[in-house]
Amino acid sequence: MRSSFRVLSAVILAASLAAGPADAGSRIKDIVEFEGVRENMLVGYGLVVGLNGTGDSLRNAPFTKQSLEAMLERLGVNTRDANMNTKNVAAVMVTARLPAFVAAGSPIDASVSAMGDAKSLQGGTLLVTPLLGADGQAYAVGQGTVQTGSIAAGGASGSSVSKGVPTAGRIAAGAIVEREIGFQLASMSSMRLTLRNPDFSTAGKIAGAINTRYPGSARADNPTIVTISAPRGQDMVSFISQVENLSVEPDGPAKVVIDEIAGVIVMGENVRISTVAIAQGNLTITVRESPAVSQPAPFSRGETAVVPQSDVSVDEETGKQFLTVKNGASLSTLVSGLNALGVTPRDMISILQTIKAAGALQADIEVM
Repeated sequence: MRSSFRVLSAVILAASLAAGPADAGSRIKDIVEFEGVRENMLVGYGLVVGLNGTGDSLRNAPFTKQSLEAMLERLGVNTRDANMNTKNVAAVMVTARLPAFVAAGSPIDASVSAMGDAKSLQGGTLLVTPLLGADGQAYAVGQGTVQTGSIAAGGASGSSVSKGVPTAGRIAAGAIVEREIGFQLASMSSMRLTLRNPDFSTAGKIAGAINTRYPGSARADNPTIVTISAPRGQDMVSFISQVENLSVEPDGPAKVVIDEIAGVIVMGENVRISTVAIAQGNLTITVRESPAVSQPAPFSRGETAVVPQSDVSVDEETGKQFLTVKNGASLSTLVSGLNALGVTPRDMISILQTIKAAGALQADIEVM
């Protein structure tokens, strides 16, 4: 495991060093979100039928029984006083994402998840289910065959095996949009751009790049928001299509991200180290237990016995000298120095945290 951690971290660090400073900037569309251009969450409650005895137990899931009775009544079948004991029906929650500017009649994907004690939704069919938005209005209607992508098998003795999650599935293009979101983008005079990684420098660069092409069209309100206004004679849609392809070199704070569980370390190119000396060594304590046979003396009427024999040794690695990192050292210098010490990713995590505690690491450390 330790060697795999070392290889993984080495690959990540080597990739960052090989890349070096970015020569080409990022498109504005890749580092911001456009106000109003977003998905909307939809949710609905429905029934999945046609299950092969893997549905809800009506005694344990009263909501499934009530829903089944109500559905049959709407279809003209009265089952209020009947003793139903089917296991071919399951109550489910249906979720979907309504894309921005989607038109009525367009298909979208739907996800289905069991609510009761159903064992599997494989092969079931979702009946017509309205999908509601946060305002309580129905924006889509879902129906179709559920595909779980799981495998389940069982024997007569009760043993079973499964792969994947059989109680959750997906219906590709299983919902039809019935209502559109009333967002008139073309008639807007101004729009806000939201940075995915807020930063004063990046916001200023975005406003500067837009104003260079379209003078007076952008203003950086804060590290997160940049407000743009379409030039006279140009609508917002065509203006955004040109703005989103402008290149900007994003900036950001120096940060070291550490995943202690996986032993992964990622450092940004702006990480700097003040003058510091680093020494690292390993102390290994080994305890070996080996059985030994004790033989009694002749004619002593003693018994042969097995007694434990302990061997304790201490091994401290030597030959490691102090590594001195000069003031303002870059990421490449730091990594090269730590690699020279031959440290593992786990040891490197401790070293970085210690350097930070000493006030010599000019970066934030984020431990995941």
